[in-house]
Amino acid sequence: ILTTGNARTTTLSAGAKASRKAGNNKFQLEVGGAFARSSLFIANDADASGDIDATEYERLSQTTARTLEGKARYDRFLSEKDALYVSAQGLTNKPAGKEFLGGGQAGYSRTAFTSDKHTLVVEAGYDYSYENPVTGDGFSNHSLRGFAGYESKLTKDSGFDASVEGLFNVNELDTPTGPADRFEDARINTQLALTTKLFDDISFRFRFAARYDNVPSPLPAFSSPFAAGYVPEAQKLDTKTEATLIINFL
Repeated sequence: ILTTGNARTTTLSAGAKASRKAGNNKFQLEVGGAFARSSLFIANDADASGDIDATEYERLSQTTARTLEGKARYDRFLSEKDALYVSAQGLTNKPAGKEFLGGGQAGYSRTAFTSDKHTLVVEAGYDYSYENPVTGDGFSNHSLRGFAGYESKLTKDSGFDASVEGLFNVNELDTPTGPADRFEDARINTQLALTTKLFDDISFRFRFAARYDNVPSPLPAFSSPFAAGYVPEAQKLDTKTEATLIINFL
């Protein structure tokens, strides 16, 4: 979306997801990103006169969203319900204070329950991540990982899925915003999605995702730097809501 003139905004978003299973091997790849920048008039009554003259307002441009992430995962099935997995992922999100966040995971996956309409998958494993914040030095994080994912076929035309992932650090951290004890840097990622078919070739999907970080990165500096010794934290919770119309052409 691009607008010019009085309202100046630029918004871009894109995503792709692919998977392939052959025999006892499964590979998944997912990438996505979003960018948003806006230009707004800002007024400042510098002379405290109670009104704004021609010299007391300006147009200010600011990037409000800038994220790019990708994840690749490989599963080796030991049986129909049991698998070992390894994955690698990377993320950049400067408005959240993360110049780069990357790492990998390994663990065990189990299909705990399955039926014609319901599937429950649980996973346990290890997560390593290296975070390079926009402000301050980077640090490594070793964490225990737990995951649960649920899928349900509500009707022949509608489906629902939900997942929750928890990451809990097992090492002490020295972050730019201060030290963090073991298990203090809890990170919770959740996702809910509902898909329903409207017509033969048209479907609608609603998706909500949330990321919670109990020890967030430092807030990126504004045009002027923060005072010496003052390192404010970014927000602990980020959410994303999508409403998508899906049209099948083939």
